Amino acid sequence: MDLAVRIYAVAASEKIAKRFALRDQLERAALSVPSNVAEGFERGSRAEFHRFLSIAKASCAEVRTQLYLSRRLQYIDDQTLNEMLGEAEEVGRIIGKLRITVARHRAEERGKA
Repeated sequence: MDLAVRIYAVAASEKIAKRFALRDQLERAALSVPSNVAEGFERGSRAEFHRFLSIAKASCAEVRTQLYLSRRLQYIDDQTLNEMLGEAEEVGRIIGKLRITVARHRAEERGKA
């Protein structure tokens, strides 16, 4: 959720805020990360949780792509890019490790059946 809050602040900057499509897509991708983690968890099955974690991880990649584009268009500076990329990469790593753990538990459950 911290990543989403930070991305919303970046998207509200004057240069990005004027570019509605980019701002909207950046905000949607950032919002998608914690939303998919929460939805997958609440689905109640490890298979669904794993699927939604995959979607959340992909949304992190989408955020990174939009940040790179924002920098190439000179809507954000190098410092902002690097800070936000670092956060998005860290969130992606955490989600990736969680996916591995969930997959391992799924495999263990199938082995017991």
